[in-house]
Amino acid sequence: MAACRSCFLSLSFSPGHHCMRFLYPLLALSALATPAALAQSSAPNSAAPLLASAAPLASAEAATEPVLVGAPVGLNRALVPASTTKAKLTPSDPDKPSFIPVPIAFYQQETGFAGGVAILPVWRFGSDTTVRKSNARLIAWISQKKQTTVQLTHAIFTKEEKFFFSGELSYFDLAFKYYGRGNDTDEDVYSNIQYPLWVFDEKALVKVKPNLFVGLRYRLTDLGTVKLKEDGDDEATPDSYFSIPAKQRGGYTTSGVGPALLYDSRDNLLATYQGNFVDAHVLFAGKGLGSDYNFTRYMVDARHFNPLFGSNNTILALQFLGQYHTGDVPFREWGGMGATLGGSLYNNAYLMRGIYEGRYRDRQFTTAQAEIRQKLFWRIDGAVFGAVGQVAPNLDDYTIDGLRYAGGAGIRFRFNRLDRLNIRLDYGVGSGGNSGIIFAVGEAF
Repeated sequence: MAACRSCFLSLSFSPGHHCMRFLYPLLALSALATPAALAQSSAPNSAAPLLASAAPLASAEAATEPVLVGAPVGLNRALVPASTTKAKLTPSDPDKPSFIPVPIAFYQQETGFAGGVAILPVWRFGSDTTVRKSNARLIAWISQKKQTTVQLTHAIFTKEEKFFFSGELSYFDLAFKYYGRGNDTDEDVYSNIQYPLWVFDEKALVKVKPNLFVGLRYRLTDLGTVKLKEDGDDEATPDSYFSIPAKQRGGYTTSGVGPALLYDSRDNLLATYQGNFVDAHVLFAGKGLGSDYNFTRYMVDARHFNPLFGSNNTILALQFLGQYHTGDVPFREWGGMGATLGGSLYNNAYLMRGIYEGRYRDRQFTTAQAEIRQKLFWRIDGAVFGAVGQVAPNLDDYTIDGLRYAGGAGIRFRFNRLDRLNIRLDYGVGSGGNSGIIFAVGEAF
């Protein structure tokens, strides 16, 4: 703490200093917050809806953020009258999404400095406000380390919530440290690798009773040639790179389909106040579907959200996730701890925050995390979080001593108050000598 204080007093920041690295994302958040604050302070009560950077009136927030399921929320509409709590929206309030690009800038340990744009529409099908909002995200950025991401994700409820669709179509050109396989990899033994990756993942479900959906999930990944980068990093070695089978280094395709079950009683998908979420599915990947490898994935993701102290100012969020495999699983499909650059399991579902991308990875992966989300002031919220997890070749290889830990704290800027759309900045530390900044749109889970 004294070191950080001395940095600010001397104003002698350097680009690699840990204080400066944390300051840059804070400046980016301030840049996004300023136009919203100005728009809010200058807008009259009778103003028409503003552009995407504008903010809703403070008086609208209390009326539109109850705990109840189906609370009216609505993206990028700056002003929403109290009448939106009625079951039917008026013609003057069409509840249409906005497609105005928003600039983004951030720093993460895997990417260095990065910048790009995001389009973040949220909308509701029909006029029934008990139907939860749908949302999509189109995000494109390029990083200091010559990484590129273009990612389109969506979560869509149709009228009366009869159907639910979620998934992503993404392209990644990734460059990062690869530590190899296992729960005990050495932090000093890694290779710098780079590869292009396409991900298409779609889940189509039908409602069988309130909040319960069943259907199918399909996932396709196309991995290009995995290259060994020689970028002047004297500490890197080629050993981890050559531990990847030569056939897999040349690129491959995986394609799998299987049954999916979803129970989702969350009041809001973007920043939940209360409710439960259980997603369970099985994927069968095989050559009959165009996959180069035959394997089966079993996965369960369970989450619980609960307000504390009788209000929505403090939220307890819990998550358990298990990803298990049988068969011939290529290295990129193993479960792994750390940020999820390259096709997230779920939108922005960061697991073991603070641990480097894929720092520990293997065929079986189990993790649990808890987070306290606290409203602070204006549009600023805070959070503290902790997680535990482990990877192993087989489930019976799990041990107490093999548990890995991560935790940290962060701030959220509520970019769109009515839809609870947050811009998130976390700092985490974890096992294996890891620490880092995580910047994202939306909550971690």
